[in-house]
Amino acid sequence: MTSDTFKRFSEYIESTVGIRMPQTKEVMLEARLSKRVRALGFSTHEEYCDYVFSPEGHDREIQQLIDVVTTNETEFFREAKHYSLLSERVLPELVGDARSIDLNLWSVAAATGQEAYTLAIIVEEFSRVQNVKINYRILGTDISEKVLRVAETGVYTERQASKIPLEYKRRYFLKSKNPAEETVRVRPEIRSKVVFRKLNLMDDLYPVTKKYHIVFCRNVFIYFDRETQHKVLARIYSHIIPGGFLFMGHSENIGRSALPLVSIASAVYRKENRT
Repeated sequence: MTSDTFKRFSEYIESTVGIRMPQTKEVMLEARLSKRVRALGFSTHEEYCDYVFSPEGHDREIQQLIDVVTTNETEFFREAKHYSLLSERVLPELVGDARSIDLNLWSVAAATGQEAYTLAIIVEEFSRVQNVKINYRILGTDISEKVLRVAETGVYTERQASKIPLEYKRRYFLKSKNPAEETVRVRPEIRSKVVFRKLNLMDDLYPVTKKYHIVFCRNVFIYFDRETQHKVLARIYSHIIPGGFLFMGHSENIGRSALPLVSIASAVYRKENRT
């Protein structure tokens, strides 16, 4: 890949998706795009680049480009301390003495869905153990259509499900009827509580109509520059109810944000109870 080709791709990716593409990522980008170069029968990255930025190629290939360059790393019960905090403090504070409550949760970078379904399991367990009726809905969003299609199926390999406690796996998952497949599937009554939608965090307005009690936006900001971080945080903040909670990655922080978010634990914040 020539330096000019890398520049064209990197500038587009940064402006459209927000992912920083410094020169140090040139080899990584070249390797990832090689899959599409081969798939479309091009000989060079330059030919592929010209196609991508042509009127025909832009319509047909941009989503493929985005799917290839975005990182979609996730797993069940990742950063387990957050889920402990969710069940031991956050949910009790939100529910209080109520015997019935409506809750909205948002997994901002849902990828293949493990985080969103883990949230569902935690809420279901809290509801079951505390004998509280929780009418909840979970939104999972991502810019990659490819991973969202996987998330919607709720099907995972036994290896992907290895970190799920056995009692949860028995309660909330179904084994494949074909033993050779070695897969599990989230039970339909859980899948019905979770909806997945495409969303680009770089958009000025998000197609999100609800206010959320709990938002998980973990390991997303590490890919953005400081200015983009502040803009995205402000947009997400606007969709959190007063008194709602924001979970971020342990390697992330809100820095000098002027937003009224109060730290309650490592990488966990509460929106001050005011408009």
